Amino acid sequence: MPRLRAEAEGALRGEYEALVARCDTLVADPPPTDEPQRYPKGTVRGSDPWREIWWGNRRKTIRTLESASTLAFTWSLGGREEYGALARRLLLEAAAWDPKGATGYRYNDEAGMPYAYHFSRTYTFVHPLLTEADRDVCRDVMRIRGREMFAHLAPRHLWKPYSSHSNRAWHFLGEVGIAFQGELAEADDWVWFAANVFACVYPVWSDDDGGWHEGAAYWRSYLSRFTWWADVQRAALGLDAYRLPFFSRAGDFALYLMPPGTKGGGFGDQNARRTAADNRGLMTTLAAQARNPAWQWYVDRLGGPDSGGGWIGFLRSALPSVEAREPEDLPTSRCFHGTGLAVLNATLSGAADNVEVIFKSSPFGSQSHGYEAQNSFLMYAYGERLLIRSGVRDSYGSKHHKDWMWRTKSTNNVTVGGRGQTPHSATARGAITAFHTAEGVHYVEGEAGAAYGDRLDGFRRGVLFLEPDLILVHDRLAAPAPTTFEWRLHAPTPFELEGESATVRSGGAACRIQFLTPDDISFAQTDTFDPPPRERIELVEHHLTATTAEAREAVTFLTVIRPFRTGAEPPAEALLDAVEGRRRIVAPLGDGTATIEVTEAGGLRVHVTDAEGKSVLRFDTADASRQSSGPR
Repeated sequence: MPRLRAEAEGALRGEYEALVARCDTLVADPPPTDEPQRYPKGTVRGSDPWREIWWGNRRKTIRTLESASTLAFTWSLGGREEYGALARRLLLEAAAWDPKGATGYRYNDEAGMPYAYHFSRTYTFVHPLLTEADRDVCRDVMRIRGREMFAHLAPRHLWKPYSSHSNRAWHFLGEVGIAFQGELAEADDWVWFAANVFACVYPVWSDDDGGWHEGAAYWRSYLSRFTWWADVQRAALGLDAYRLPFFSRAGDFALYLMPPGTKGGGFGDQNARRTAADNRGLMTTLAAQARNPAWQWYVDRLGGPDSGGGWIGFLRSALPSVEAREPEDLPTSRCFHGTGLAVLNATLSGAADNVEVIFKSSPFGSQSHGYEAQNSFLMYAYGERLLIRSGVRDSYGSKHHKDWMWRTKSTNNVTVGGRGQTPHSATARGAITAFHTAEGVHYVEGEAGAAYGDRLDGFRRGVLFLEPDLILVHDRLAAPAPTTFEWRLHAPTPFELEGESATVRSGGAACRIQFLTPDDISFAQTDTFDPPPRERIELVEHHLTATTAEAREAVTFLTVIRPFRTGAEPPAEALLDAVEGRRRIVAPLGDGTATIEVTEAGGLRVHVTDAEGKSVLRFDTADASRQSSGPR
């Protein structure tokens, strides 16, 4: 505290004055402390009235107790006595709420979790102002709340660690344990349990490459909360998260998935409208704590460090700065093997000059918030989302969420006889079977046949990216009995159909999609969802389906996608012919020609020549398979 008080008078005077201004506002207009309401009898779980109370009680809990912690911390830095007095009053009046009522952990964990950690933080800072009787009241409250959390989490979470909310509740319980260490007999068990979760199973949605199964929104949400626990456990327990594989690479997820300026956060719940700028706060923390220069460059490109404000922001602003370094020496594409995500980029410098393909084939299946079908892909170009996964989470588990977004039909993928993969299931697994990245050429391949249950014997999808203007999607599907196949695409704007091609235009970017095989497909386009989102949601997206005319046991789709800037001429169409019985694609590039041969084994053999016919690149997807199977 003496060092922090000195910082408040020196380098962090501006941040301290912001805290004082906030506290003055709270003293003038304190937050209400009446207990949040329970659900009225007959309230339907998941309905809009239920959601208003469920989330409203969370907001009210945070408003009361986060305000109390800010007042208490600022008082402890040397702030006015009124700050400490109000913090004490808010704490004790919140302590009067029924610990198993509207803010109880089992009744509403979205209110119970912030109650636990904000209460504990306030108790820590305002402790000198509390009488022993006050402390007994606080201990009694947190004994009940802590026991309820512990009973729900331990030991089950150690061997069933996939519950989404439990993956933050455990470290909130750890905070309670540290705050009440020596005051509650159970506190030892709570800290012991939190340390074991961290050591053994956290973070369960990740991989050693820095990937995150649930997508960018939940990556930011959960890790932003965890980074505070990382600070706490490093100080209290001597455990440094940033020395471990995932945390030492966690910022790579944003660096590759959402280069500066990117609109769209890839797969997972609530990512369609996310932007790279949304990552600024978390990446500020990760860069400072992991001392990573490339992540600091990313933060600087987004406008510079953002500590998040408040008293935690004050503490983090006291960390030493990190020298930024542009990631020029890094490959532009990345495979997060353990979570089954590959991101193919033309550049990491910024979305305005980037073409990006995002591919998913995950061993986690389609469970939790990472529910999209295996072998799905997305494509962004020049700062715009062009080929998207469709729908909006109007409310978790709604008809639209379950019966559209959790279904294969909502993604850029293939359905079989009108049916897709097993929805929202850990059993609907995929696997990335090959990955390659080098200057000018990137490739990923996945296998997703098992995700369809017994409807498919295999579904191998390869995506070849010859940067910046040629993407080839190569699909091979085999079924145990004759069936039709539906190749699906989704876009934010209408598909302009012309013969065997379709064009999508959005803002300053566009792409032409050319369907080379099979040659007996018919097209259907709609702008409706089945089922639609709730009436309060205004969303129009467009869905294109290319269906095979005849039932068959096997099919090969060869589809060329040519991104280009709006206002420019689209690249010339690719030509498909056969040489000695083998299919061959010849596609003009901006400064040359690509010749892509489909081999007898089902792979691709690529040869790129410049405008004068000189060979500039050769690549065989068989080499990608060998590369992927080696050490990373």
